[in-house]
This record gives sequence, C-alpha cells and structure tokens, in this order.
Amino acid sequence: MITLTRKKANESNGQSKRISIRDKLLVKEVQEMEENLPSTVKTSFPDSNNLSEFYLTVQPNEGLWKDGRFKFLITINEDYNMMPPKVKCLTKILHPNISAAGDVCLSLLRLNSIDGMGWMPTRRLKDVIFGINSLFTDLCDFDDPLNIELSEEYAANSEKVKQRIREHVLQNAMR
Repeated sequence: MITLTRKKANESNGQSKRISIRDKLLVKEVQEMEENLPSTVKTSFPDSNNLSEFYLTVQPNEGLWKDGRFKFLITINEDYNMMPPKVKCLTKILHPNISAAGDVCLSLLRLNSIDGMGWMPTRRLKDVIFGINSLFTDLCDFDDPLNIELSEEYAANSEKVKQRIREHVLQNAMR
C-alpha cells in the first residue's frame, strides 16, 4: 500500500513529485475503507503505488444475485473529492441499475441528483463501496432504472425476470 512516508522518501531521493490533494485524501480514505469493508466486498489494487484506480468485487450472499461475483473498476480523477469517482461494472450483468455497457446508476455517483443524495465533497470512498454493495439488496430499484427494458419486463412478469437474472448469474458471474 502506498504511503505518504514513501512518497516523501522518494522526493528526498531526488524523485520529486508533488503530492496531490487527491493522493493525500486517498491514503487516508483507502485505509478507512479497507477497515470497514462489508463481508460481501473485496478490493484489489493493480498498482500498490496508485490508489486512484482499483477493482471492487461484490459477492452478494442474498437476493437475486446471490452467489455471483461482480467486478467493478473504480477510477478517481485528480479533481476528487469535488467530483465523484467513476465506476464501471466489468461483469456481464442483468440489473435494473446497471447498463449492458457497465454504467452504474447510483445517486451518489452523480454530481447533481434529483433526490438530493448526489455527490458532495463530504462523501468518502466507503460511501461509494457501501452504495455499490447495496445495489444488490436494498438499493436495487426496478422503478427508477438505467436498464429500462429489463424494468419493463419486470413490471410485466417479475417471476420470469427473476428467473432470467438467476440463470444469467449462473452463466456469467459464478464465484
């Protein structure tokens, strides 16, 4: 894991690089996030010296997506925490709040949100993690979908859609 001490040591060894506000925030927030992860979530950092891009794996233990394994890429821009992180679902999924392209519909990932729950500089990475995890339980919303087609099918025949989702999990997202 990257630390400010290591960055400062690199500066004193002639590898001068300004530590951005984002990086200072991320050191603290990643540590806090790692200490408070739900049991159904795991993170991995492809480059331990870069906290601004990491993978999140959600493994729901209840609901329609139970026993699936869903991988997300989380990217944090330089303007964090004034702007929300970017989140992309990398696992093929049938979900009302995740598009076929992997876009995620979650209020706190939007700068301006109709419900007033959008991104604010007081939000933290752990809020994003808990929000993504909750998309598989209490925040799953067929009434305010990103995947409109799936939501319309659900309104017409919810049992059929639930069965399709379970089959899709078995085919595309098993652990």
